Order: sequence, then structure tokens, then C-alpha cells
Amino acid sequence: MADSKSEQVLKAFFAALQAAAPVGASVVRNETLPVRVPAAGWICLRDGDPGQPEVLMSPPVYVYEHLAEVDVVIDLDTAAARDAAFDVLKQAVGTATAADRTLGGLCDYVLGQAPVPIELPMDGTENLKAASVGVNLIYGTSDPLA
Repeated sequence: MADSKSEQVLKAFFAALQAAAPVGASVVRNETLPVRVPAAGWICLRDGDPGQPEVLMSPPVYVYEHLAEVDVVIDLDTAAARDAAFDVLKQAVGTATAADRTLGGLCDYVLGQAPVPIELPMDGTENLKAASVGVNLIYGTSDPLA
């Protein structure tokens, strides 16, 4: 059985993230934060929420503005190093969204949102710098389950 349209879109965007990630960064999908974050950072695509579609009739097309989330996390010793590495990860997400705004024709448009960085206090280490970046994946399908 072929993947649903939403799964095709998510797989295509995940591949774009993998291609844009800095060397040494871990890029995963729907996983929990590891005990150790690689020095180059951790990027996790979360499937997010497809939301309620706009329905166009004759023939029926369900148009989704699927809000996926990309978590980015850096764990380095100094604030300056964390800030610089975080900026590299943030730009990698931007590169993934801008490289092909249609994901090879699967989407009408891919649009990232500005992240809001946070410091996550951790026992025995400096703070982790993290953010969740919203990515709107806009696509249409003839069936919301297919």
C-alpha cells in the first residue's frame, strides 16, 4: 500500500531536513530528546497537526495547512558557542523549507515560522538551548485518509 499524502509530505520534508543539517547533527522524526545531544545539535521533526481542511468541491479536494514542528537543541559549554551552533541549526531548517517550496510537487507551499529560543536547565550540565520551529506544509488531497 502506498503512503498517504500526509506521510509522503512528511517524508519529503524529513529528507530535506536531513540534506540541510550540518555535519554531525542528529536528525530524527518523532523521537524523544536523547540523554546526550551531539555537539553539532539535534533536530527532530514532529508530525504536528494537519488541522481542519478547507474542502473544495467538484471534484472534492481537501486542502490542509499542516503545521509540523521541528525541534532544534544545542548542548555546548559556553553561551557564545550555543548561540552560534543554534543559529546554524535554525538556518538549516530555513534551508530545508526554502530548497524546494513544493517538495517535488507534493505541496502547494512550505513556509517556516520564526522560532522562539528557550534555555532548558539540565542537572550536571550547562543549559540546553532549544526551540520548536513551526513549519506549514500546505497541500491538497482527494481523501483525508489516503
